[in-house]
Amino acid sequence: MSTPRALEDLLRELAPQVLGVLLRRFGGGFDTCEDAVQEALLAAATQWPAEGVPANPKGWLITVAHRRQTELWRSESARKRREETVFGQLPPEQEPVPGQDDTLTLLLLCCHPSLTPVSQVALTLRAVGGLTTAEIARGLLVPEATVGQRISRAKQRIRASGAVFRLPPEAELADRVSAVLHVLYLIFNEGYTASSGSSLFRVELSAEAIRLARQLRERLPEDGEVAGLLALMLLTDARRAARTDADGGLVPLAAQDRSRWNAEAITEGVELITTTLARAPVGPYQLQAAIAAVHDEAATAADTDWREIRALYELLHTIAPGPMVTLNRIVAVAMADGAEAGLRRLSEAEGDPALAGHHRVAAIRAHLLDMSGDRETAAVQYRLAAKRTLSLPEQRYLEQRAVELSE
Repeated sequence: MSTPRALEDLLRELAPQVLGVLLRRFGGGFDTCEDAVQEALLAAATQWPAEGVPANPKGWLITVAHRRQTELWRSESARKRREETVFGQLPPEQEPVPGQDDTLTLLLLCCHPSLTPVSQVALTLRAVGGLTTAEIARGLLVPEATVGQRISRAKQRIRASGAVFRLPPEAELADRVSAVLHVLYLIFNEGYTASSGSSLFRVELSAEAIRLARQLRERLPEDGEVAGLLALMLLTDARRAARTDADGGLVPLAAQDRSRWNAEAITEGVELITTTLARAPVGPYQLQAAIAAVHDEAATAADTDWREIRALYELLHTIAPGPMVTLNRIVAVAMADGAEAGLRRLSEAEGDPALAGHHRVAAIRAHLLDMSGDRETAAVQYRLAAKRTLSLPEQRYLEQRAVELSE
């Protein structure tokens, strides 16, 4: 283990495995098990750089976490004056469960229906992603104390719900997996296009979402939507290097240097979504991945098959309607059928309360007005969009477009 990054990656990979072992041994107590794992990770991060990584790092972490869990259990038992009874029930120290992969079970527990989406995201990043509270706070741009409170409340809710560490009944599995996919999608999107702040993206979040999606697909290889989400992430993240210029400014898709796109990720993503669409029932993540593939396979922006993209968005709007799908479909209509067609659709759509005051409505209107030749009104809309966004890179780009059209 020669570098701090390699050590960090190893601990992040082992964190959910160790937590899964503890949860299986102790039969519950998510909060104390997770606390014990975090202390074991901290001990490893402190000791291993000086002493070297042990021959069995997972076993080392399990042993340390197990001891800490035992201490916590004893303390709780003493407080309740049941120490002797409870301690007699403690499981003996054991070797790690060979070949046991608890990733799916842990993801499902972190995305328990009793939790709010923001709590699901925070708990997933902490327990399954292995990120510290400080790292999650930096990634989500919220105070560390807020993240800590969310995680604490989430663990309390899981305990109160009586949830146990095992896969849900088959009848509930599809809905629970759908919740997991939604959480990973939220994590990826926040990493790929930060909703606020000075940076356009937060690589640690998007990279973690991709890593977890890969693990989920290993557990559910026949699930078309799991494969679709992974393909979508790969095909979208492949463009990341070209999305900003040397000064960190936003570069729109049409202006990106496509030679900077990650060809390996595009190849993997295209192969994955092509195979999946041929064998699995079509779902919204697969359709979004197919749209991303059309973009990525175009040699230039002018080569983009907007009619195919429009058709895919029409289908997506039918099976999974939503405000962002509506806006993206409008752009596809405009690119395929002309700016006026897009502007008509936009006028119809902006009555949706979910889109009221959204900066993307003004930004799309500005783009379509510019396409139609109305530069002056387009500049006004770009300025309006700039005022509404919380992302500084987007704000700078929109203001720059307004200036260019006013010259």
